Amino acid sequence: MSGFDFTLHIRHLCADMVTRLDVLRHIDLEHVAIRFCQARQRGPYGIQASLTPLRFVGGSTETRRRGRRYKVQTIRDQHGREMLYLLSFYLPRFLDRPLNDKLNTVIHELWHISPQFDGDVRRHAGRCYAHTSSQKQYDRVIEDLTQEWLSLNPPDDLYAFLRHDFLSLRKTHGPVFGHRIATPRLILAS
Repeated sequence: MSGFDFTLHIRHLCADMVTRLDVLRHIDLEHVAIRFCQARQRGPYGIQASLTPLRFVGGSTETRRRGRRYKVQTIRDQHGREMLYLLSFYLPRFLDRPLNDKLNTVIHELWHISPQFDGDVRRHAGRCYAHTSSQKQYDRVIEDLTQEWLSLNPPDDLYAFLRHDFLSLRKTHGPVFGHRIATPRLILAS
């Protein structure tokens, strides 16, 4: 197929980040599904990317809500491997950001993956368990990780596609395509 396979290129970028950054080495990308989603509106505001854990607290496969047991729909790849996480990028919005913002966003989402790699998110103390009680401090950690990754001299061609916005990427390479995966739902456990 002619055009630009966004999910393949973003997967290669994630693989490099996971290999180069010690704090991300626990991530096994063979169990992380990566997709792109259509952003409803263009513009700088709104969700750029997200990480969906496919397990609950501590990697549990079930949770209780209002006295009922639930689990998350299973996602498997073409080889039958069960995915523990779903990493989503919202296009064109994600690609229309400046390069450094895009790199920060990728690392931000990878950082959410639990150090135990059990399908749950990295949890911080307090009410704001996903981002800590200080968004400014969290953003500083992510920016530091981005700068550390860049200082390790990853090949420029690995992330050159992120130098484009959506329209220029499409103009340069043709249609932008990739994996589209339905958002998993909570289902009643049997």
